[in-house]
Amino acid sequence: MKKLRTAVIGTGFMGRVHLEALRRTEGVEVAAVVGRESGSAEKLARGFDIPWTADLAKVLEDSSIDAVHVCTPNASHYALSLAALRQGKHVLCEKPLSVSVAEAEELVNVAKDKSLRNCVCHNLRYYPMVQQMRAMRERGELGEILVAQGTYSQDWLLYETDWNWRVDPTAGGPLRAMADIGTHWFDMAGHITGLNITSLSADLQTFHKQRRRPRQQNETFGGKLLKDQDADLIHVESDDFASVSFHLGERARGTMTASQVSAGRKNRLCIEIYGTEASVAWDQERPDELWIGRRNAPNQTIIKDPSLLLAGAQRFADLPGGHSEGYDDTFKQVFRRFYASILDPDLAPEYPQMEDGLRQMKLLDAVLVSSKSRSWIDLPTD
Repeated sequence: MKKLRTAVIGTGFMGRVHLEALRRTEGVEVAAVVGRESGSAEKLARGFDIPWTADLAKVLEDSSIDAVHVCTPNASHYALSLAALRQGKHVLCEKPLSVSVAEAEELVNVAKDKSLRNCVCHNLRYYPMVQQMRAMRERGELGEILVAQGTYSQDWLLYETDWNWRVDPTAGGPLRAMADIGTHWFDMAGHITGLNITSLSADLQTFHKQRRRPRQQNETFGGKLLKDQDADLIHVESDDFASVSFHLGERARGTMTASQVSAGRKNRLCIEIYGTEASVAWDQERPDELWIGRRNAPNQTIIKDPSLLLAGAQRFADLPGGHSEGYDDTFKQVFRRFYASILDPDLAPEYPQMEDGLRQMKLLDAVLVSSKSRSWIDLPTD
C-alpha cells in the first residue's frame, strides 16, 4: 500500500491533537510541521521527530506531499486551504471552514474543479455511540424525528481574565461560542437525524464586554492559568453564550445553547433526539453511555461494546467493550476515512466535506442576522 505524506499547518492545541492522531493513522507519514514562530514549531516537531519549517510555499510546492491539515486560527483557514488546493493538495481543515459564506463557497468550488478530497474536521460525530444513534434512526427505530435539543457547554472563558485568540474577531471571526462549539452541535444533530436546519431564531450574549489579553502568547485552554498582570484591557463583541430555536426539516423542532461561561462544564456536548417510537440522549463527558427512552417499555442505558452495536456503528469502535474510546479517537476515525478516500478515487467520502462547512457558514450567518434583527431567519435549501 502506498504511504501518503502530509503536512500539519499550525502548532497550537489543534496542531498537536492532529499530530497525535496522525501517528495512529495507518499508511500516513507526517512530512512537516509548518508554523510561523520558530520556537513553538521547532519544539512541537522535535517532540514528534518531524521536520519543521516556516516556509509554507516550499511545503505546498513539494510534489511528494499529498495533503495538508489546516490547524490555524479561523480567519486563516480560507487562505491556507485555497493555497493548498491550488497546488493540488488534498485538504483537511479545522472548523469553521472560513469566516464568511463567500470564502466557503470558493473553497467548495475550487476543490470540486480540481477533483481534490476535502474535509472539515467535525470529528465529534465519530464517537461510537453517536454513530449508534444515527444507525438507530436509519433503521427506523426512532420513528419520525420530532424534537432535537441540547447544549455544548464549557467554562474556560468564564472570567474576564480568560483569554484566547478566538476572542479577537480578526483571528476568530465575528462569532465565537457558536462558531467554535455550536457548529459541532449542529453538525452532530444533522448527522444523527439526517435533517437540515430550515429556519432559526437566535439570541447572542457577550457577558464580558472587556477582557484582559495577556502580553505573552498562550495556547487554547491555557488562559485559565493566567494572572492579571502583564495584560491589556480589550473590548469584546463576540458571543460568550448563544441560544438558538430552530426548525429541523419540515416538521421537527429544536433548541440548543452554546456556552463558554458555564462553571464546571469542561466540554459537555449533550444532545437529545426524540422520535415517535423512541428517544436517544448522549453526553460527551460520558462518551461510552447512550440513554434510550421509550413510552411503553423500560428505558435503558447501554454501554459501548462494538460486538453489541448496530452494524452501522461497529466500524467506528476499535476497542472491545470495557475499553473507553474518547475525544482523541474521533480524530483517528476521521483521518482514516479521509486518507482511504485519497488512495481510492472511487470511494464515497465518509466524512464531512467542505460542502458541509459551507452549510455551517450559512447557519452562522443566519444566527448573526437573527440575533441583530430579533427575528426568525429562513436558511437556503441545498
